[in-house]
Amino acid sequence: MATTMDVARGSWKDLSISFDEAVSRLPEALKREGFGVITQIDMQETFKAKLGVDFRRYRIFGACNPTLAHKVLQWDPRVGVLLPCNVVLFERDDGKAVVGAVDPMQTLGAGVDGGELADLARDVGARLERVLASLAS
Repeated sequence: MATTMDVARGSWKDLSISFDEAVSRLPEALKREGFGVITQIDMQETFKAKLGVDFRRYRIFGACNPTLAHKVLQWDPRVGVLLPCNVVLFERDDGKAVVGAVDPMQTLGAGVDGGELADLARDVGARLERVLASLAS
C-alpha cells in the first residue's frame, strides 16, 4: 500500500479489523501513549453534505498529548500550526481499515539539526508508531 510519497507524509498500516472496530479501538490506543482525541472529522459525511458526492468511510482524528504540546509551544508558539497530530482511518474496498499517522520528523523535526525539538519529534513519532502497531496486531 505504501508508496514513496506516502512514506514522506506518514506511516501506514493495513489492518485486519473492520473500520468500525478500528474507530472504536483508536481512542484507547492513543490514550495508552498519552494522547487524547481533540478533533474528529468525518470526511465521508463532509463530502456528502458539502459536495453531494459519495466517498468511502474516512476519518481524521486530531490527537494531542498535552504534556508534549505544552513543551513544544513553550519552545516556539508558532509550532502550533503543526498541531494536533493527525491520525487517519479509512475503509478499504474489502471493508478492512487502513490507519496512518503523521510523521513528526517531517513536520516538527523538519529542518532541525538535532536538539530538543528533534528529540520531541522522535518521541512523538515513536508513540504514534506504537499506536499503529497496536491496532495492526
